[in-house]
Amino acid sequence: MTQREIYEQKTEELILPILEELQFELVDVEYVKEGGTWYLRAYIDKEGGITVNDCEDVSRRMNELLDEKDYIEGSYVFEVSSPGLGRPLKKEKDYARSMGKRLEIRTYRAIEHEKEFYGVLTAYDSDSVTITKDDGAEMKFAKSDMALIRLAFDF
Repeated sequence: MTQREIYEQKTEELILPILEELQFELVDVEYVKEGGTWYLRAYIDKEGGITVNDCEDVSRRMNELLDEKDYIEGSYVFEVSSPGLGRPLKKEKDYARSMGKRLEIRTYRAIEHEKEFYGVLTAYDSDSVTITKDDGAEMKFAKSDMALIRLAFDF
């Protein structure tokens, strides 16, 4: 396990009890470097959406634990955020919630000269995703071939 993965896992362990108490959902945790600065981010959600006050409450409580446990070497910025409308599907519950909904899938390599696909999620398992395209054709994608999968937005 990489140092980044250890930090993310430890952060998940610390934040989950806070979120469970508040009846929030943990969408993702990431530890990334952007522009020379390290960021530890927790993405949270709840029925009806997360507010700025929700993020502030979780951030305040989590900062106390981060200071107390002090398991991350060096300096970093801790942020708590809503995952936003364009959040990718990552966990099993994301796929379950998206069954029957229209998705956007982008692949690393072209499939039949295309890298972007749209369709309704009809099946998934730990390794693959199946959609029914607008023309009625069914397509199955290996998760390892997908650069991005998220709900599609029609504007």
